[in-house]
Amino acid sequence: METAADALAELLSTLARRQHERRSITADRLTALTNTGLLPGELHNMALYYLAKAQRDLGRSEDSRRGMRYVADAGGRLAPAARRGLAHLARLAGDFPTAHAVVPTLGWAGRHHRVDGDIWWPHGDMQRAAAAYAAARNEAAQHGFAGERATSQAQRAFALAFTDPDVAHDEIDLAEQLLTGLDLRATALTVKIAALVRDAGTDRDVPARAEVLRAEIRASGLVAPEAMLEIAAAFHHTVVNDANAATATIARLYRLTSNGSYAYYTDIAHHMADTEKGTPSAARWIDEEATVHHRWRALTTTRRSHLHQ
Repeated sequence: METAADALAELLSTLARRQHERRSITADRLTALTNTGLLPGELHNMALYYLAKAQRDLGRSEDSRRGMRYVADAGGRLAPAARRGLAHLARLAGDFPTAHAVVPTLGWAGRHHRVDGDIWWPHGDMQRAAAAYAAARNEAAQHGFAGERATSQAQRAFALAFTDPDVAHDEIDLAEQLLTGLDLRATALTVKIAALVRDAGTDRDVPARAEVLRAEIRASGLVAPEAMLEIAAAFHHTVVNDANAATATIARLYRLTSNGSYAYYTDIAHHMADTEKGTPSAARWIDEEATVHHRWRALTTTRRSHLHQ
């Protein structure tokens, strides 16, 4: 790259390909691009924003935070999205009060309803999360953003899959319909994980499907869906009362979250199984942790009772 036109072509090419290649490749291309200094201000910030997103997907939270902060402070068109990114990073670190405090400042541009839903499902408050995701989906439809509508519906399907398999079936079906014609890899993975949660405790090849999906996610290089998948696996193993498999899943979660991002997922898995935490995360919950524990345990025991009716 020697000119601004070369840099712009590289930026557009990288953004077009990012749903089809490993996030590490996207991050490397965007790093090289931003280091050239060839892009003018707003386009440079666009490259920085998508680099920060890729870094977050790869678990490089500190690098991502620096990039998001730079773009947010610049105050351009992507500033609301960068503020959303900072809220996501707070949530990844388990700092839920900080993430929650930011929600009222985000507005539609910062996807305030979806950020709110992302905060409440880890607390086990699935109805509140589902309501937030429905609001996000409807707002996206009003603004004509098909991708955001599909992503919000996928998250709603995931949350409701823990509560009622019959309801989840319809929600997953809607998410799949909204994904038609879109190229959203992480969202498509969320829908597949939601289907595993819906089927947890049954004999519908849940462990085998999880293993296939685990390989697909690892090929993408995305950290968040892999951690989410292990939550689904832990739910299934706990519902069927397979203590050894649940313990193995928790061990994978500890390895996946050893850098601090999503470390509270291990807490959730212990809450579901009602087991003692080996190394508690540094999560700061909005509700009392005892309440979070009770919700996740209740989701597990309710599913178990439902399957044995």
